[in-house]
Amino acid sequence: NPIEAKLRKGKGAVGAYGNERTQQSLQDFPAGVSFKTSQRFAGGIRTGQDLGSWEKHTRGIGQKLLQKMGYVPGKGLGKNAQGILNPIEAKLRKGKGAVGAYGNERTQQSLQDFPVVDSEEEEEKEFQRELGQWRKEAGTAKKKPKYSYKTVEELKAHGKLTNRSMSRPAGELAQVKVIDMTGREQKVYHSYSHMSQKHSVPEEAPLSVSTREQKTSGFSLPELEHNLELLIELTEQDILQSARRLQHEKDTVVTLTHESDALQVRLAEEEQALGRLEQVMNLVDRFEAGDKEGNPALCLQECAKIFQQLQTEFYQEYKTLGLGDLAVSVVHPLLKERLRSWDPLKDCSDGLEEVGQWRAILESSQSLHGGPDTSNMDPYHRLIWEVLVPVMRSCVSQWQPRNVGPMVDCVECWAPVLPLWILDHVLEQLIFPRLQREVDNWNPLTDTVPIHSWVHPWLPLMQTRLEPLYAPIRSKLAHALQRWHPSDSSARLILQPWKDVFTPGAWEAFMVKNIVPKLALCLGELVVNPHQQVLEPFNWVMDWEGMLSVSTMVGLLDKNFFPKWLQVLCSWLSNSPNYEEITKWYLGWKSLLSENLLSHPLVKEKLNEALDIMNRAVASGLGGYMQPGARENIAYLIQTERRKDFQCEPQPERRDMENSGTRPPGTAAVPASVPTNFKDLVQAKAEENGIVFMPLVAKRHMGKQLFTFGRIVIYIERGVVFVQGEKTWVPTSLQSLIDMAK
Repeated sequence: NPIEAKLRKGKGAVGAYGNERTQQSLQDFPAGVSFKTSQRFAGGIRTGQDLGSWEKHTRGIGQKLLQKMGYVPGKGLGKNAQGILNPIEAKLRKGKGAVGAYGNERTQQSLQDFPVVDSEEEEEKEFQRELGQWRKEAGTAKKKPKYSYKTVEELKAHGKLTNRSMSRPAGELAQVKVIDMTGREQKVYHSYSHMSQKHSVPEEAPLSVSTREQKTSGFSLPELEHNLELLIELTEQDILQSARRLQHEKDTVVTLTHESDALQVRLAEEEQALGRLEQVMNLVDRFEAGDKEGNPALCLQECAKIFQQLQTEFYQEYKTLGLGDLAVSVVHPLLKERLRSWDPLKDCSDGLEEVGQWRAILESSQSLHGGPDTSNMDPYHRLIWEVLVPVMRSCVSQWQPRNVGPMVDCVECWAPVLPLWILDHVLEQLIFPRLQREVDNWNPLTDTVPIHSWVHPWLPLMQTRLEPLYAPIRSKLAHALQRWHPSDSSARLILQPWKDVFTPGAWEAFMVKNIVPKLALCLGELVVNPHQQVLEPFNWVMDWEGMLSVSTMVGLLDKNFFPKWLQVLCSWLSNSPNYEEITKWYLGWKSLLSENLLSHPLVKEKLNEALDIMNRAVASGLGGYMQPGARENIAYLIQTERRKDFQCEPQPERRDMENSGTRPPGTAAVPASVPTNFKDLVQAKAEENGIVFMPLVAKRHMGKQLFTFGRIVIYIERGVVFVQGEKTWVPTSLQSLIDMAK
């Protein structure tokens, strides 16, 4: 039941008008029963297990926070769970007296949680303990001062050298008079440093060797202490400096020992090197021993043995001292004497073995390419340049280029032992000028010796170096062919060796200009007569088939032979011919053509045209009377020729290309031999216009070969012709160049 409210009689305080409790309150809360705060809840008393259980009916997070901080339900709060577990209990006092008037009011739980401690006894004990510290116990002896010692080894290990002159203050401010009035007596110091040296020692602190506890005396001795400390410090510094000097001397001894050992090793090496140098000097002195003692000088074989010994046994000295240069003064005179009476054209191998052995001795791998600079020339190169080249120069000056065999044999024989640059010098500066002068003096009309017989043997050695000779040779041959007739076969014999020497473009241009017109004229003069045929002009032309390209030969036949040949066939078929003779005549002319010509589309077209003419003549009965079996013979001939053409039919790809319009059937093919570069084109144009085109020997501009085009000097770069002007080189077109040269 809810608590009933009772109306108080007056305005007095609570209890002034007696007991105000109702009957219901006495039933609910009887007198004499201890009151607990937790009884206010309907659920009764709550223990520590149910602490915070009401939180589940709310939105609070207190229980979660406690658990995160380590709270365990059923235990007290705190780090060690020292908090009280149950709430404080309230106890009803019997009367209205003060606290403690009715005895101890604490419950058993409160005594456990908050025990009563009497601190008076503890305070008394603490007081007595502190009081005893001020009393001097009887029988206690005077404490002895404590000393600390430091050994020399510890001082060396941890001590440091100090510069006292640097630690002292300097300047006028350091010399300041200081009055110390902090003690019993007034003291005067001459600087702050003296004041800083004032000494005070704690009562129980351990003392150094120079300091003793001053308990008994009623005063301190800072000056004495300072002097003692200063003496100790000076002694320590002397010990450290002595140890430092001792270590330095030991290090010096070790260093000098190593230097002494190194010097001993170097001395031994120097003595060994000196001994080797003495041996080298003995070997070198042998070169002049013969002249000094009146004995004959050493020969080439003995000198070679000495040089080989120097290289094998004293290689380091040989390279360092440059002993290879001794060959200039020792070997050169001997080799000159050896080659004085040598004629290279008579016996080209004489002296080759002696010179060859010196290449293995003197030539180094770093001097394969050099030049005529004697200051830094390899010993072997200098030997060849000063000994062998003069002999070759005098021999070439007396040599006749048309006597080509001995000189070619000589150069081929000596090429393996000659350095590359010396071989190039001999070919370009000695032999080529002689060949060029001889070509200039050569006349193909009067000279009985063909020019290729004394020029072509040099091709394996000189190769492209002979190209400057080709243009004058072609010019002279073209001049000689102006009055030539195809009946003269000597021209073919002269020109045939040059077919593979000239470039394809230059050769084709030369033939088109000088040979093809003559052959065309010869075919034009040919008379096709079936009854009395003269084949010599036709054979003269066909002899040049190997010299001309297939397209050029087909062009000659197409323009100068097949028209008249077909015309004669038509006129013959219109006059009651004998078809058997016509068949033989056709097959006879066809047999005169080579396989290369027969496989050409244009030649096939002309022959098929002849077959078509014969077929139409037989089919139409042209010419009147026809022999029995003529139609069958002509049909068989046509069938046989068609079958041969079908067997020689080109591949499908090629036939498709012809049918697609890339090249119409029956048209002449493009010449297979065309100029391969711009230089060949310029050369071909020069020959067509009768202009001399040849390179200038040893003439270059910016690394490009210079040429003469008539009287004009030009050079070619990237397909452009540059003509020499008054001040600079001017690019020009090929036609303009031809106009200027004419």
